[in-house]
Amino acid sequence: MDQLAHLYHAHITELNRRVADICQRENLAGIVIHSGQPHRQFLDDLNYPFKVSPQFKAWLPILDTPNCWVIANGQDKPTLVFYRPVDFWHKVNDVPQTFWTEHFNIQLLTKPDRIADYLPKNMTAWAYIGEHLDVADVLGFTARNPDAVMNYLHYHRADKTQYELECLRRANQIAIKGHLAAKNAFYNGASEFEIQQCYLLEIGQGENDVPYGNIVALNQNSAILHYTALEHTKPEQRLSFLIDAGANFHGYAADITRTYAFEKNRFYQLIVALNKVQLAIIEQMKPGVKYVDLHIATHEHIGQLLVDFELATGTVEQLVAQGITSAFFPHGLGHMLGVQVHDMGGYAHDERGTHIAAPDAHPFLRCTRVLAANQVLTVEPGIYIIDTLLEQLSPSAKQVINWKTVDELRPFGGIRIEDNVIVHQNRVENMTREFGLVD
Repeated sequence: MDQLAHLYHAHITELNRRVADICQRENLAGIVIHSGQPHRQFLDDLNYPFKVSPQFKAWLPILDTPNCWVIANGQDKPTLVFYRPVDFWHKVNDVPQTFWTEHFNIQLLTKPDRIADYLPKNMTAWAYIGEHLDVADVLGFTARNPDAVMNYLHYHRADKTQYELECLRRANQIAIKGHLAAKNAFYNGASEFEIQQCYLLEIGQGENDVPYGNIVALNQNSAILHYTALEHTKPEQRLSFLIDAGANFHGYAADITRTYAFEKNRFYQLIVALNKVQLAIIEQMKPGVKYVDLHIATHEHIGQLLVDFELATGTVEQLVAQGITSAFFPHGLGHMLGVQVHDMGGYAHDERGTHIAAPDAHPFLRCTRVLAANQVLTVEPGIYIIDTLLEQLSPSAKQVINWKTVDELRPFGGIRIEDNVIVHQNRVENMTREFGLVD
């Protein structure tokens, strides 16, 4: 923790600087960030699993405590109002005493409806940042998630501090342990559900702790992009395995995908080829490069693979222009990564929130920014046999598809290979590969 304590000091200094900057611009006294409140399940006395506000956990790693507040003006030491009720029904979290607590004035809140006693008195001069606008209204906030403030904060979320980069590295280290355990479980004959349990056990995190619902897909299920069904029954024939699974460290996410073939066949060779494409795209990442250009270059690589593996005929240019590469690779190349899996700011051109739209031909691209140092992104090309997309192709496009090869690969589902990378001024740091998940 000594390293984190050292890095956190600079992190909180930067966050305070940002708050001071935007508050001066917008004539605000400061911002009040709400961790969130529990959500009650409909017609029940149970709550949904609590998910903390991303803007709150960007300040400090309190992930499981609702009704907390950070009060910051960028000039004074920020205040943390920490919710610690008197409760014999549930475990009450201890008052934080760790590497970051010296940077906050910590006050204890025992009843959520008493929060007004801890907040600044001139609420009209402060901005509320959070989900519960009804609460903000009752408390007297007139500025609730103001666009200028949110656009500024989202834009700068892409510029990771050294503390954030270290948290992301550690999240990758944890997730990689799970990926290796899941890989072994696949080759040892486990079901999707059993593989998921192996993964969670290895990383020491539950289903509500990981940053997103893991995708654990065998055979044709791997062609379902957000597959989360988790079959308990083992398939009669073991062909392929795709796992898209992450881990949390202090609220920062890893998001990693690997695909495996049970035997060395055409599908295996396609995995090897796509792996080379992914690494080639990562080599092109550096400050000043447009992420859209990397996405389009990936489509050109995919087009070449379609020809090389006899999935389609024609030139690469024709396959891209006719939308054939999009039928096999329908999602974006990747996205920004941080306290959210799909971190905010991926479309922002500037602090004002000027939007850079994805190209019309690639509407699912989640990042359109120009790369800069200290940005963290995923790079995740894929090739899938998705019948609904292939059926939507024009008659002329269908004529260049080699349906025999499509039929051969359909039972294997699809391939996705995803790494988490840091863009530095003079190099790219591939956290996922450097911490041991090579294939």
